[in-house]
Amino acid sequence: MHALDVDWDHPVDPCPGPRLDHVRAYVTSAGADGHLWHGVPTLLLTTLDRTTGRTARTPLIYGEDAGRHIVLAAGYGAPEHPGWYRNLTAYPEVRLQVGSAALKATARTAGPAEREVYWELMTALWPPFEDDQAAARPREIPLVILEHWPSEPQ
Repeated sequence: MHALDVDWDHPVDPCPGPRLDHVRAYVTSAGADGHLWHGVPTLLLTTLDRTTGRTARTPLIYGEDAGRHIVLAAGYGAPEHPGWYRNLTAYPEVRLQVGSAALKATARTAGPAEREVYWELMTALWPPFEDDQAAARPREIPLVILEHWPSEPQ
């Protein structure tokens, strides 16, 4: 799949329910409604689906460090990694909406030292991630670092 072939502007959204409601509120308000969810910051991550070739959008809690965004592939403590994570391991080019900002980024799984540092950041933001990790065992929840691309000239 070449970057020019990807329709980043029309992603598939979650199935009907609270996550879809969150995404729709976020998108229609340019992040004014939905960026903060239960008091924590969220972003919309768009990945390229590894099986269909279509883009898919997911709301995720995020942390920040050194201009990068950090997310966890918790999947509510499921025994397998969530689909969005499997997508970005196949195609690491992603898109983010953070509030009203639209960003291009490359995703990568944190190494052990980074994971240790950023795990504390993420569980401080959202303590239920600890419960997700306990439920997911023996699966280790991946921590993902989203590195922004340089801004394009205007």
